[in-house]
Amino acid sequence: MTRKAALVPAERTPAGRLAEPGLHDIVGYQLAQASVVTNEIFRRCVAQPEGMGKVEFTILALVQANPDVSARQLAQALAVTPPNIAMWLDKLEQRTWIQRTRSARDARVQHVTLTPEGEATVSRCVQALHVAEHETMTTLSTAEQAMLVELLHKLARARGRPG
Repeated sequence: MTRKAALVPAERTPAGRLAEPGLHDIVGYQLAQASVVTNEIFRRCVAQPEGMGKVEFTILALVQANPDVSARQLAQALAVTPPNIAMWLDKLEQRTWIQRTRSARDARVQHVTLTPEGEATVSRCVQALHVAEHETMTTLSTAEQAMLVELLHKLARARGRPG
């Protein structure tokens, strides 16, 4: 029996059934494979029905959770430049999902809030994503799903740390 024939199903790619033993323990590879699933969920639940991309959705969700957040804080959170965040905010403002107001203390600072339409849109998208992810992740127990989210969040918090 050759090594190729002895591979267990867990050592093969989900769709192509290709051997992946050298990649199996690489976190980035597994995240990329898992993102195929989550990207499809996002496309079906948000991109198609709302005509919204991931960055736009993330901005709306962050603004919903952080009323009166500044454009600068959003740029830092998303690791984008101030001109790029301004472009995204322009698009969201044109769609009447957000509004920007100048700070009373510092005219250079713009605060971002959701409009009622933006609030309804982001709430609808978040709900749809929760339902679709729950339905898709049936291979994981509820505890495993919670653990996965917590571990990914922990990994994401390492961004920008030295080493």
